[in-house]
Amino acid sequence: MDHFTLGASGMRLSRIVLGGHEYLPDGRSRAFNEDLRLAVTPGHLFPDFGGPLRRSVLERAYALGIDSFDVTMDSEKEALGRNLRELPPPGAAVVQTRPEGMVYGYDPGNRRMVAPGQLREEVLRILALMGRERIDILNLGILKDAIEQDHAFPGKLAQAVRALQREGLIRCAAADSFSGAATYLALLETGAFASLNLNFNLADDGALERLIPAARAMGVRVVVREVFMKGELFRIAAAAGIDDRAAVARAAMRWTLAQPGVDGLIVGAGTPEQLSAGVEAAARPELSDADQALLRTLLAHPQLQQARERNRLAFAQPIGNA
Repeated sequence: MDHFTLGASGMRLSRIVLGGHEYLPDGRSRAFNEDLRLAVTPGHLFPDFGGPLRRSVLERAYALGIDSFDVTMDSEKEALGRNLRELPPPGAAVVQTRPEGMVYGYDPGNRRMVAPGQLREEVLRILALMGRERIDILNLGILKDAIEQDHAFPGKLAQAVRALQREGLIRCAAADSFSGAATYLALLETGAFASLNLNFNLADDGALERLIPAARAMGVRVVVREVFMKGELFRIAAAAGIDDRAAVARAAMRWTLAQPGVDGLIVGAGTPEQLSAGVEAAARPELSDADQALLRTLLAHPQLQQARERNRLAFAQPIGNA
């Protein structure tokens, strides 16, 4: 498993980062698709997270050289903390997580994130929940209205990040958003973020034009997610007459990791076999003739072209009133 170093922290992340999602029988992620309100309520834990199947996925991750993990909601946080104690990794584990109820649109304007002391309190709560001494990477996702409502927001957030680092509660922070390149860049320009997380796939590749080159010039690492477009890629493939989901997954992962400036890929896996298949695809990133033929068919399909145009326009949206 290849690794990359995250800035001055010296932390080494595996190129494949294991996401924390667990899955329903129909393939949808648990909790978010069971009760979204409860899924993002601080302190609410859904039953049976981190059970035998998840532990088997974690054991396979260790065997494959994966030592970096991303968890979102509290059920995933608690499960990973518990599983890491039950099944200690062979080396140091790098854990990325986010504050609950503060990111994206869960808190209008992301006001709580910069309110005095509130982000620190949330970090302390997460550490107690996970049984860890510090968060390796605190993922901070905002929407552009945070900056539209307060032009000083990026600077305030950067001050909060640096205070958490000085106290030893976090090692690094990651910039995240669903509001396009301008919002990401406003965060990165503060110099407080060591990496960025973003949706990046065959239909959501607008970051290649501006954001990823800018991040690389700043020394910021790029970690991407949603390579399968929350399952939409497989539906488009079926509409294009491609029924081999494994082949679609391999081609999409290889295409993603082959793009200039992409350092890591967050992947979800419901079983050890799914994780092994993903790592196998990533281990040989060269696109085969079969991969390229499949990708040409996908990219020519009207549904993917429409999704690509829609996402490009959304990613290019400016920050209003700035």
